[in-house]
Amino acid sequence: MDGGLSAMDRIVRIGCGAGFWGDSPEGPAQLVRSGRIDYLVMDYLAEITMSILTRMKAKRPDLGYATDFVTMVMKPLAREIADKRIRVVTNAGGVNPQACRDALLAVFRDTGVDLKVAVVLGDDLAASANRYRAEGVREMFSGAPMPERLASVNAYLGAFPIAAALDAGADVVITGRAVDSAVVLGPLIHEFGWRPTDYDLLSAGSLAGHVVECGAQATGGIFTDWRDVGGWDDMGFPIAECAADGSFVVTKPEGTGGLVSTRTVAEQVVYEVGDPTRYILPDVTADWSAVRLEQVGPDRVRVSGARGLPPTDSYKVSATYGDGYRASVTMMIAGREAAAKARATGEAILRRSERLMTQAGFAGFAETSIEILGAESNYGAQSRAPAAREVVLKIGVRHPSKDALAIFAREIYPAATAMAQGLTGFAGGRPEPQAVIRLFSFLTPKKDVATSVDIDGESRNIEPFIPNEEAAFVGATSGVIDADVAGKSLASVPLIALAHGRSGDKGDIGNIGVLAREAEYLPWIRRSLTEAAVGNYFAHFARGKIVRYEWPGLSGRNFLLHEGLGGGGIASLRHDPQGKALAQILMDIPVEVPAEWLDDGGPLVGWRREAAA
Repeated sequence: MDGGLSAMDRIVRIGCGAGFWGDSPEGPAQLVRSGRIDYLVMDYLAEITMSILTRMKAKRPDLGYATDFVTMVMKPLAREIADKRIRVVTNAGGVNPQACRDALLAVFRDTGVDLKVAVVLGDDLAASANRYRAEGVREMFSGAPMPERLASVNAYLGAFPIAAALDAGADVVITGRAVDSAVVLGPLIHEFGWRPTDYDLLSAGSLAGHVVECGAQATGGIFTDWRDVGGWDDMGFPIAECAADGSFVVTKPEGTGGLVSTRTVAEQVVYEVGDPTRYILPDVTADWSAVRLEQVGPDRVRVSGARGLPPTDSYKVSATYGDGYRASVTMMIAGREAAAKARATGEAILRRSERLMTQAGFAGFAETSIEILGAESNYGAQSRAPAAREVVLKIGVRHPSKDALAIFAREIYPAATAMAQGLTGFAGGRPEPQAVIRLFSFLTPKKDVATSVDIDGESRNIEPFIPNEEAAFVGATSGVIDADVAGKSLASVPLIALAHGRSGDKGDIGNIGVLAREAEYLPWIRRSLTEAAVGNYFAHFARGKIVRYEWPGLSGRNFLLHEGLGGGGIASLRHDPQGKALAQILMDIPVEVPAEWLDDGGPLVGWRREAAA
C-alpha cells in the first residue's frame, strides 16, 4: 500500500490468484512476482469441495483443507511474500482451518520465514444439525425437510472477522466457509476503516471481490467473443485497484495474456447473480443494478455505482448430504446415423442393466441420462446436427445401491460386440460408482453463530452486526423504451449478433446474464427474450419457473432457470452440471430486429447471410 497517502487518496491493490481448488499455481506466482500487489487473495471453495474436504478429514484429522494452498502456493512463494510485505487472505481452510494453519506454519519454519497466521472460526455448524432438524428447518428453495444425515454444515460468514484478523496484525488470514467476495472486502474494511453501516462502500467492496473471485474469468477467460482474447497460455490474473470511495479499477499484470475490457468485466459481474437489486451477502444487501463500467486505459476498467442496503439478520447455510451413487461412461460412435445409433445403444444398455439388476433383487435406476455429444443434445429442439457422423454417447445413472451400479458397469462393454457398428473409444474402463452429494441450503440467525479469530494462541470473539432497520427495496427500471415496431419490416438474427453473456449456477438454478452490445439493441432483445420465450427454448432443461431481472446499468437482463440443472452441480447427471454452456446455447435464439439494420451501412450488415438462411 502507499503508506504516505491519506486513506482517501490511497489505492489498495488486491490480486486474486485462484478461482477454485485446482486452479493453476502460476496465478499466485504471477501476481506476487509481477503484479505489484498489496494483498494476494485466493478462493478455493464450492459446495462440492466442502463435502470432499469433509470426507478427507474423516479419514485423516490433519486434512480437510485445500492442500494446494500450502504446498504449491505458499511453500515456493513464502520468502517473496514476506520480503514484499504482501498479506494473504484465503478460504483454503475448508473444514479444518487449524490444520491448514499448522501446515502453513511448518512451511514457514522450514523456509525461515516469520509470518503471523490467523484463522477465522465459526462457520462449521455440524454440531447444531440435530437442533436444526428438531426445529423443522426446511430447504430454502424447495421446502424439503432436512435429511437425517448431513455430510457438512457450514455458514457463509462475512468479511468483518477477516478485517479483525488483519487489524490484529495477521500476515495471513485463513478462513473456512466465507462468502467468496469476503476475501477482498475484509482487506478493504481493514485498510479504509469502513463501518458495518457503510452500506454503499460494503456493496462496492463486495463487487470488487465478486469480479476477481473467479480468477481469469474477469481477464478474458470464458469470454463470449473469444477470438478477441490472446495469450490463453499465459492468462493474466485479475487485480483490483481499490479506492476509499468504493470505486476500483480492474487490471492484470503487464505483459500477460488475456483481456480486460468493459465486456469481459460485465460478463463477470452478471455471473451467478440473481436479482441485481437484491444480492444478499452476509455484510450487506448489494444493489448492483446501476453499476457503471468505463474503459480508462488498455486492460483497465473502472467500476463504480454500487449501492448497498442493510444486511439481513441471518446467515445462509450450505449443507451437503449423500443421496445414493452415480456412474457414467462415454464412448464414440461413428458412421451414418451416428446419433440414432448412439441413442439406441444407450437405451439398450440401460434396459439390459435394469433387467439384470431386477433379477438380482435391486430396484430400477433412480435416474438416468443419455446425452449425444456432437449431435447438440444440449440444444434440445434447436439441434442442427441430426446427421452427425461422429458422436460421443454419454450415459449417466443414479441408484441407492453401489452394488446395483456394479451391474451397470459390467454391462457396458458387451455393447462393443452386440450393438452398433462403429462403436469405439470407451473412456476410462468400467466406471466406479461415485457418491451423489446434494445441496441443502437454509438460513440461520446470526446471533446463534459464534465467530472468532485465533491468532498468536489467543481467541477473540467477533460479534455479528445485526441492523435495526430492514432494507427498503426499489426494483430496477429498464431505462429504455420498448421496441417500436410500427411500420417496420423485421428480420431475425441470432442473439449473439446483439449481445454477449455468461451463465453459471446457484444450486439447481441456472443463471444466464445477457448484455446488449449497444444500448439501442436492448429494446429488441427485451421484446424477443421474454420469460416464455426463454422457457420454451430451454424446455428440455428447465423444470421450474423462468424469472427475468432487468440490469439497466449494464444494458442487460438476467434470467434464472429454476430446477434447470438436473439437481445442481453436485448431484446432476448432465455433462454440463453447472450450466456453463447455457449462455452460449442461448446466443443462437432468434431475435427480431428492424430489417434495415441488415442493409448496407446498417449495424448488422455482417449478419445478413445468416438472417437469410
